Amino acid sequence: MSEYKELEHKELLNSMSDKLSFTPRILEIVGDIDSKFLKKYNLCNHKLLSDGALPAKTKILMALAVVASKQCERCTVVQMQSAINNGATKEEIMEAMDVIFITSGAPAVAACRDALKQLK
Repeated sequence: MSEYKELEHKELLNSMSDKLSFTPRILEIVGDIDSKFLKKYNLCNHKLLSDGALPAKTKILMALAVVASKQCERCTVVQMQSAINNGATKEEIMEAMDVIFITSGAPAVAACRDALKQLK
């Protein structure tokens, strides 16, 4: 990787980390493999983590529901951390859990098992 691309790669990761308050390891790996993918991901990430017609916190809670419905345990941990870091309260997250259960059932809630440990 050229010095310029490596610097750009690190700046993108730092930017995303600042918004999430942590760096998901998968982003480091994917960025090392394909920096173009990291740029695309950053565009989507910016849309999710920016206030618009919906506040970022609401969009993140929606994302939490979607990844839980897909039963991606690691994804739920990442979205839960992001929700907390973007000001979601325990009560808001638990209400989102109600929606997840109603719309996707117990397997989706089970996918949140490790993520929910962060609320203790």
